[in-house]
Amino acid sequence: MSLSLEGKKAVVEQVSGVLSGSQAAVVAEYRGLTVAEITDLRRRAREAGVFLKIVKNTLAKRAVKDSEFACLEEHFVGPLALAASEDPVAVAKVLNNFAKDNQQLAIRVGAMSGALLSVDDIQALAKLPGREELLAILLGTLQAPIQKFVQTLNEVPAAFVRTLAAVRDAKQGI
Repeated sequence: MSLSLEGKKAVVEQVSGVLSGSQAAVVAEYRGLTVAEITDLRRRAREAGVFLKIVKNTLAKRAVKDSEFACLEEHFVGPLALAASEDPVAVAKVLNNFAKDNQQLAIRVGAMSGALLSVDDIQALAKLPGREELLAILLGTLQAPIQKFVQTLNEVPAAFVRTLAAVRDAKQGI
């Protein structure tokens, strides 16, 4: 069933709005996937905070026009799904992991910061740790010197207490 003009404008506005707040977008061909498999892909994307939409190519071209994702315009050919997110690693991981399980999903191209990403670039991006993992590593790195400093400060009174206990035990043994 065809969308009305208002429906088409709403789709273009929704997609361009999501893309304006995204750092990366990936285009994948979904030809051959069943409805259940596409539903599973959408569920995985939603859980990872990734926007995933199957959009008509003409509407997708209008949505990316005059944005940093305009380089994707010429690659909108065939049945394609458009995925985008603030976290570039999340987009790559969701589609790459799904493509490993389902050979019918073929990642075509991606874009980040106005530059095209090849399939190899997207796969390399998928191997990186995610935003949450990187924040955890950063927090651990920031905490390590403080924790070591507190342990050092705590060692002085602890050594004093151990010395007093040793003196007490020595006097009791006399």
